[in-house]
Amino acid sequence: MDRLPRVSISPGSYRLGPDNGTLTVRTGRTGAVAKAGHDLLLEVTSWSATLDAGEPTAIELTADATSLKVREGTGGMQALDDGDRANIEQTIDDEVLTGTPIEFHSTRVEFGADGGPTRVDGELELAGERHPITAELTTAEDGRLTGTATVKQSDWGMKPYSALFGALKVADDVRVEIDAGLPQSP
Repeated sequence: MDRLPRVSISPGSYRLGPDNGTLTVRTGRTGAVAKAGHDLLLEVTSWSATLDAGEPTAIELTADATSLKVREGTGGMQALDDGDRANIEQTIDDEVLTGTPIEFHSTRVEFGADGGPTRVDGELELAGERHPITAELTTAEDGRLTGTATVKQSDWGMKPYSALFGALKVADDVRVEIDAGLPQSP
């Protein structure tokens, strides 16, 4: 179960971070006036991950909750300006994540058959709570590692941000994505 796909990742320890990849969060919007809000692409600018490819394989990731930056806002009645971006980032720091540590530790890594997607089960600490989560990773032959996980904010005791007396809300489910290049050999 915890064996490596032969073509994708050589055994060893790999370090990932902003120097060789991106860690992003995508939000959606709900509510009666959802069209007034924006779907956001947030980049985590301070993070590190370790992939220990061996028997068993283990993955750990830490991220600075105060390092999220708004990279894109789609939809909405008008484009986001620098002030809007700064306000969103401040709200995330003050009201949503409150500067608490973000950490992930794998508990099981199950490689897909014939180089298919890898299922990673683990524990995510977010907003001061730790809960199980599952992510899916894919490794391309060129060493590119991509992955996704869906975080339901309310599962971690977080109340999704809302405005206009609840008529505009950030959707409870947010999508976390990683895209990083693995070195040819660790």
